[in-house]
Amino acid sequence: MTNSVSAPAKIILFGEHAVVYGQPAIAVPVTDLRVFATFQPNDPPGQGLRVTAEDLDIQLPGDLPERVDDALSLTTKLVLQRIGATHAPDVTVAIDSQIPIASGMGSGAAFAAAFARALAASLNRTLDDDALNTLVYEIEKIHHGTPSGIDNTVIVYERPIYFVREQPIEPIDVGAPLHLLIGDTGQKASTREAVGDVRKLFDSDSSRIQPLLDEIGALVRSARDAIAAGDSQTVGALMSQNHTLLQVLTVSSPELDRLVGAATEAGALGAKLSGGGRGGNMIALVAPETQQQVGAALRAAGAVRVFPTTIR
Repeated sequence: MTNSVSAPAKIILFGEHAVVYGQPAIAVPVTDLRVFATFQPNDPPGQGLRVTAEDLDIQLPGDLPERVDDALSLTTKLVLQRIGATHAPDVTVAIDSQIPIASGMGSGAAFAAAFARALAASLNRTLDDDALNTLVYEIEKIHHGTPSGIDNTVIVYERPIYFVREQPIEPIDVGAPLHLLIGDTGQKASTREAVGDVRKLFDSDSSRIQPLLDEIGALVRSARDAIAAGDSQTVGALMSQNHTLLQVLTVSSPELDRLVGAATEAGALGAKLSGGGRGGNMIALVAPETQQQVGAALRAAGAVRVFPTTIR
């Protein structure tokens, strides 16, 4: 028996950071970039649960201790509790990720989702999306401290969503395809640190920061309407406005600003950072006829990778 499951990357179109403070955000899956988890019984048997990935080869005991604080062990424990199993399976789960790490594309949440699906499947069980989403959110706390919940939600349900923390998930209508280029700065960044710094900024000067968060929220609501109407020109303009507000929140970087500027100058309809910021990725909305020239401009401006994706 050999089997494989997967989970996609994600990007945030609008609303990162403000979403932590109750504002809406729009996020979409990047279905062409995925984490794959392939599992098979151990041969010879008796090795317990083994997890392998690039630069990783870990064996977990069949009986986990009561308290665990690393992502793999906690994922295993939560899956076993959810499906009512008492022991980890005697299998090897091989993880293969196409998603850049620490780049704002949800690599941690995708890893946890794929691993959890593989673990359950290896025991001939499945996790429904609601249960998996709750589980992966717990793992996100290890990675990000106080996560918004947006990464796990869009990755687990694998559909474009309008997200407000602690409110029901709302799928969004996409009136016309959105052609995006994702530009990778090659700079790893800590979402936990960026979120923490915005929190410090808010706590020290809420009278200045709250109106910025409110402005981002209003912008996201306008973007939802524009996306549903297929109005790419308005979507692009709102993306650029969102980036300006994120700069004020101190979560951009010289590398991100350079790529955003290069995309805009090359004819993108709009561009912004995506995710935690301080590195990682930016996104540019392009027309099909400008995609090639904007991609070339991003690479010339220092993007180490450029990923095209289409949101429908």
